[in-house]
Amino acid sequence: MNWQNQKVLVTGGASFIGSHLVDELLLRGAKIRVIDDLSSGKLENIKSHIDTGVVEFVQADLKEPGVAEKAVQGQNIVFHLAADHGGRGYVDLHQAACATNFALDGTTFLACKRAGVEKIIFASSGCVYPNFMQTDVNKEVYLKEDDVKPPYDSDNLYGWAKLMAELTLKAYSKDWGIKTASCRFFTVYGERGVENHAVIAMIARAFIKQDPFVVWGDGQQIRNWTYVKDIVRGMILTAEKIDDGRAINLGTMERTRVINAVKEIMRYTGHNVRIEFHPEMPTGPQNRVADNSLAKEVLGFEPQVKFMDGLHKTIDWYFSTRNIEEVKKDFEKKLTER
Repeated sequence: MNWQNQKVLVTGGASFIGSHLVDELLLRGAKIRVIDDLSSGKLENIKSHIDTGVVEFVQADLKEPGVAEKAVQGQNIVFHLAADHGGRGYVDLHQAACATNFALDGTTFLACKRAGVEKIIFASSGCVYPNFMQTDVNKEVYLKEDDVKPPYDSDNLYGWAKLMAELTLKAYSKDWGIKTASCRFFTVYGERGVENHAVIAMIARAFIKQDPFVVWGDGQQIRNWTYVKDIVRGMILTAEKIDDGRAINLGTMERTRVINAVKEIMRYTGHNVRIEFHPEMPTGPQNRVADNSLAKEVLGFEPQVKFMDGLHKTIDWYFSTRNIEEVKKDFEKKLTER
C-alpha cells in the first residue's frame, strides 16, 4: 500500500498508542485526521503536528449523535483505537464504563460503512482470549488466534466488547465486502504511557521512591509486554496485508514474570527497598502470552525490541519528563482511573 496522500482517520489518536501511530503514518505521507475526546488522550502528544497543520484534530465523543458520521466522511482508511479503557485496576473496577465500548464501536463501524470507507483496522486486545486458558503459571501457554472460539470466555466487559467488535468486523467483511482487520494488542508499554498500566506504574513507584515497593498480586503473573513502536508497525502492516476481517496477534513471545520486571526496574533505577505483595488487588490473568507465528507468516512481523531494552528506554523517558511531586499527588488515583 502506498500511504502517500491516503486520507486516514485515527480515532483516539491523541492517546498513548494512537499518537505513536499518527507519528508513523505521517512519516509515510498520509493525510491524518484525529478524533479524540481527550478523556484519556493528551493533546500534547500530537500538538506539534496540529500546530504545523499536518494533522486535522477534532475533539468530540464518537458516541454522540452525528459525530462518527462527520468524523469518517471523506476518509479512505480508519484506524479505530478510541475506547473507554485503562489498566487492570480500571478494567476490573469500571464495568459499566467499559460497556460503553459496545455502542462506541458499533456506531463507528456503521458510520464507516455508510460513508464508503475502504478499510477499517481495529485495536483489539488479548482480553478476548478465554480466561480458563490463562490460569496456570506453570504451563508454557501461547495464545493462538484460533483459540478465540466458543465457548467464549473474555476478560470482563472490556474483553467482551473487543470480542464483539472483532466479530462485527468479520461479518462486515463477509456480508458487505468491506476490508477489515483486528489487531490484538498484548500489554503495550513505552514512551507516553500512563500510570494506570503496569509497566509505567512500576516505573512510577521507583521514581517516587515508594518504600516498600508495592506489587499487585504475588508477582508470579506472566506477561509479554510489547513495545509501542512494534505494535504500531504491526498495525500498519495489518492495514497493508489483511482485508478479510481476520484478527491477528501483535505481541512478543517473551515470557516475563511481573516480579522479574520489578527487580529490573529497581536495579536499573537504584531503588533497592523491600517489596510488598498485595494479592487482594486486581491482577488479571496469571499467564497471558501471545503466539505471534501467524503475524510472522502473514505480515512478516516480529517485534524488534526486547522487553528489557524497551523497559530501559521507557524508564529513561519517564525519569526525564516527570516531576516527583506531581506524580505523587495523584499516583494512587491513576492506578484505577483513566
